[in-house]
Amino acid sequence: MAAVPLSVLDLVPITSGSTAADAVRNTIDLARRAEGFGYKRYWFAEHHLNPGVAGTSPPVLLALTASATSRIRVGSGGMQMGHRTALSVVEEFGLLDAVHPGRLDLGLGRSGGRHFTPGLGGPPVQAELVPPLQPELVPPLRPELVKVGAAEAAPGNGRDAVKNGLVIPARVSLEGMVNSPRFALNKRLLQQPGAETPGYGEQVKEILALLDGSYRSPEGLEPSVVPGRGANVQLWVLGSSAGESASVAGELGLPFAANYHVSPATVIEATTAYRAAFRPSPGHDRPYVIVSADVVVAENDSTARDLAAGYGNWVLSIRSGAGAMEFPSQSEAESHQWSEAERALVQDRVDTQFVGSPGTVARRLQQLQEATDADELLVTTITHQHADRVRSYELLADAWARW
Repeated sequence: MAAVPLSVLDLVPITSGSTAADAVRNTIDLARRAEGFGYKRYWFAEHHLNPGVAGTSPPVLLALTASATSRIRVGSGGMQMGHRTALSVVEEFGLLDAVHPGRLDLGLGRSGGRHFTPGLGGPPVQAELVPPLQPELVPPLRPELVKVGAAEAAPGNGRDAVKNGLVIPARVSLEGMVNSPRFALNKRLLQQPGAETPGYGEQVKEILALLDGSYRSPEGLEPSVVPGRGANVQLWVLGSSAGESASVAGELGLPFAANYHVSPATVIEATTAYRAAFRPSPGHDRPYVIVSADVVVAENDSTARDLAAGYGNWVLSIRSGAGAMEFPSQSEAESHQWSEAERALVQDRVDTQFVGSPGTVARRLQQLQEATDADELLVTTITHQHADRVRSYELLADAWARW
């Protein structure tokens, strides 16, 4: 079977000792390189109030990267709809499509207000998950779970599982993060006082109607959505579990982006629910699934592990509620004294980051593709040095093309 396409999800990371300006310049450079390496899409997640993430505005970043490239599709992974209106999103992407026609992907996430999931780069909404395990109950990953080609099975304690060799870890409680003062401030600063967010499905339908010109107000008015109406923009729904996002994507016949890199415990249930709910729509006669993964690739496994040393610290800063830290160097990461509770809080993410040589990571990505039956894979790489990040994407693209 030919390998499915690879695409890029960029958080525009700020590393220790660098600036937001450096991060944006690095992103534009990486987008150019990714196009040359043969990646299909280049997406941006939306995040706010994170010291180590400069990806606050996907439309602005899309304008910059689309102008610096010529062929690769560019898109949001995704727009946080909890503090946006359908019209503002359609107009922004209509402007982008007017200058870069036919290259835009509009990925819609859930955040703030009545729904809370910051797209592919953010945490799964607690209401969509079955009651999670408390962090201190999450067991460490056992070596036998990562055996390549392992049959689908669950270990004796029933908390971790393997599907086609892919680790499906236990759920982790993110209560501390979701209930942190920073999250509350995030919502307060992004939403107008007293504003109420419509239901997510309602927003997606409204965007579709504004794009295709079928929208009518309750009074029967037809708005002049210029630019926006008729824009050649591909709509995507982003989801972390078998909740509303999966059902909305399926029922509307839209492509679906599922979150292994942020919520590895729920990726199978998310893709299964989407396919079960899918109904054909114009332009989409079958389900289409893209699945995300965190990867670091280097010439050999040992070097890749060194480059990925700061990943656990970075995830801890997010899940503790402080916000994504500036991505640390290897020496900075190794100076941290880990408590057992801290390790438990990030164990699922560390165990499901794909780190190693090109062959090692390609093999694990194949396991992810087979376990989820993904039509496409979306990879995120963060390293302390920009050159190492570029090289990781180059090595992976080359290995995947030959896989």
